[in-house]
Amino acid sequence: MERYFHDIVIAMESILANKLKSILTGLGIIFGVGAVISMLAIGNGAQQEILEQMKMVGVNNIVITPIVTPADEEENTENGNGGNKQKAKFSPGLSLLDAEAIEGILPTVKRISPEIALNSYVVQAGKREQAKLLGVTTAYFDIYNLVLQEGVFFNEYQEENGIQVCVIGSNIASKFFPKENPINKYIKFDQIWLKVVGVLERTDVTLTAFEQTGVNVFNDNIYIPAKTMLMRFQNRALVSSRIKQSQSSLRIGRFFRLSTNPTQNTSSNYHQLDKIIVQVNDSQELTASTEFLSRMLFRRHAEVKDYEITVPELLLKQEQRTKDIFNIVLGAIASISLLVGGIGIMNIMFASVMERIKEIGTRMAIGARKADIVVQFLSEAILISVTGGLIGVILGIVLSKLINEFTGILTIVSPFSVIIAFVVSASVGVIFGYSPAKRASEKDPIESLRHE
Repeated sequence: MERYFHDIVIAMESILANKLKSILTGLGIIFGVGAVISMLAIGNGAQQEILEQMKMVGVNNIVITPIVTPADEEENTENGNGGNKQKAKFSPGLSLLDAEAIEGILPTVKRISPEIALNSYVVQAGKREQAKLLGVTTAYFDIYNLVLQEGVFFNEYQEENGIQVCVIGSNIASKFFPKENPINKYIKFDQIWLKVVGVLERTDVTLTAFEQTGVNVFNDNIYIPAKTMLMRFQNRALVSSRIKQSQSSLRIGRFFRLSTNPTQNTSSNYHQLDKIIVQVNDSQELTASTEFLSRMLFRRHAEVKDYEITVPELLLKQEQRTKDIFNIVLGAIASISLLVGGIGIMNIMFASVMERIKEIGTRMAIGARKADIVVQFLSEAILISVTGGLIGVILGIVLSKLINEFTGILTIVSPFSVIIAFVVSASVGVIFGYSPAKRASEKDPIESLRHE
């Protein structure tokens, strides 16, 4: 062991004796490692920004929607054994209580918002336009990354007490308030006056169902607190509870609707809510959260499957594909950079062997073995690689900070990228230094001593 330690000391003395050549040899590794760390930092930052934008459009969302059955469908189901009719189980439908229970029980919930939709007409200053009214909570705006242009969102008091306030989309603001500030003004929706407390910024995010028509639903909507919708506009749960108290009255009502308008495709919608949007903390929690929600709602709805739970499968696949693409691209950049540095080390070491043939012959003539020569030259390559790797790590971190500071591009230096870059740089010294070292050890001492 002491013998090999002596070989390493000789390698260090050789490096110090040829400082310029050693520095030039290590430049490839220095800039290679620095480039790898800075490029990985830029890539990690870009990846995070893209994934965050994907989350904003719903990659972490679970959407629960009601299943509405046709009104003329039999309320009783046939018993397969005796042919007798069996009364169907009563489900309270998708309600605000479901949303509150999910928020209180499911630990992976980051945000949750109910949604109740109503289509009618908006009237203000003699103008009348059709629009959609959405009953939501303030969390809805965070889930879909909707930002205020001016004003405020609903406060806790307004949400809890069903106050008649609204936040309007940018198209609504431009149509009804083209020359004035809409904040604290009133608009009339379906015979009820609403006070405007906020205006949303125009957004380019469109929903799939409207992409062909070019309609941006976020810009064309009016948003009010969910409880305001239930108290002031519509609450289907109250109506359905009265209807379901008497089967005969349901049949009479259905007969009346069909007789007055036989061509109308009616439906029995007893659900209080049109949608519940559940945003989880991370997309990896979607599967477990969906399974939990399925079991929970199945029990709450008396084992009646009158709801549907959907996850954004296409967005999840795109998220995974984005991660894979970034990993491949960044891995290729790292490999090429360090490969170039490794080839530089091998070339310099081969040239060093040719320059020091007489030195090799002298060492072997006075008793050095082939293993000693291998250790000496391999130690030189490894020392240059490790030193260059350390300097490259510092350079890469500094470059990443400068890029973030002066260009505004998000850079994230991860400990994993630093460790990988350093380990690979050390490995480059071993891999590319072994061949020149082995070649030096195979020199004939007599021929080496005669070499001029």
